[in-house]
Amino acid sequence: MNLPRKPHDPPKPTDSELAILNVLWELGEGTVRDVYHALYKDEGGGYTTALKLLQIMHAKGLVERDDTQRAHVYRPAVNKERTQKRFLADIVQRVFDGSPSQLVLQALGGRPRATREELDEIRALLDKLDEANP
Repeated sequence: MNLPRKPHDPPKPTDSELAILNVLWELGEGTVRDVYHALYKDEGGGYTTALKLLQIMHAKGLVERDDTQRAHVYRPAVNKERTQKRFLADIVQRVFDGSPSQLVLQALGGRPRATREELDEIRALLDKLDEANP
């Protein structure tokens, strides 16, 4: 069951689009060549793939394009944290029967194990949630 999309939300990115968004979130903005170098260069091709995907993503509203320069510059039109939350909500609903606790139990009990720093961060979040819900 997919969660309903708000009318102003762009569609959820595909795996390939998400890979490009990760590059753009890291860089802040980039050209087709930047995306190509980050994702496809070692495969011996892919420039036209990067270009076509960025064009599709622009049409979908996932990226914005500045075409005032010779090389178009793309930047994410969607927020990383909000996109992560959308994917997470979908996974919780479809895979864990709507139970966030089941997701957390599976994530923490599986491999690879959470680091000490991650566990401390999780404890701090749980303490904060506990204080908010007396």
